[in-house]
Amino acid sequence: MTREVVLDTETTGFDPAQGDRVIEVAAIEIVNLVPTGRHFHTLIDPERDVPPEATKVHGFTREHLIGKPKFAETVEQMLAFLQDSPIVAHNAPFDFGFLDAELKRAGHAPLDRGRMVDTVQIARARFPGLPNSLDALCRRFGIDLSARTTHNALLDVKLLAEVYLELRGGRQPGLTLAATPMASASFRVEEAAPRTPRPIRPSEAQLAAHAEFLKKLKDPLWLKEG
Repeated sequence: MTREVVLDTETTGFDPAQGDRVIEVAAIEIVNLVPTGRHFHTLIDPERDVPPEATKVHGFTREHLIGKPKFAETVEQMLAFLQDSPIVAHNAPFDFGFLDAELKRAGHAPLDRGRMVDTVQIARARFPGLPNSLDALCRRFGIDLSARTTHNALLDVKLLAEVYLELRGGRQPGLTLAATPMASASFRVEEAAPRTPRPIRPSEAQLAAHAEFLKKLKDPLWLKEG
């Protein structure tokens, strides 16, 4: 059994070293490339303001997050869900960097980078030179984006799970070729209509040209008697 966790975060900014914090974590469990329905999701009080430019991205304001649990209060539940499984994320170094900063602040070890599965890198290898944002990949694979008005982690991780399955070959839940019977097919063979022979007779000019060509060959087979 191969268990993977598809994960996404939302934050107050772009750099944890500058004090930006995680405000949302969402993760979905996949076993043997099939979503199991198990997921983890939490909003987090970042214990700081949420800049307006960040709110434009994910839609959360400081007021939305006041009273939500702090990261240290949810970390054990998150780690229990992640277990030691590979973690799939879009631009995974970004999510890992923020989670590592939060884990360090809460007194935990950072995530093992060997568990990182970056769908951006997978997409770049498969579609070199093409846009590989989550939106672009969803459009490329025909995944419905109508509900994605902001970068909400819970919605994004569901979309990312669909994208990841497509990147890994588009496997559908329950799809097994051996279990799918091949439909029988019937063929009707119609008797061909009789054909009239149409012998090909070369012209005198063609025969002369052929004779001149044979003179250029050494011991041509065409002049030997059977």
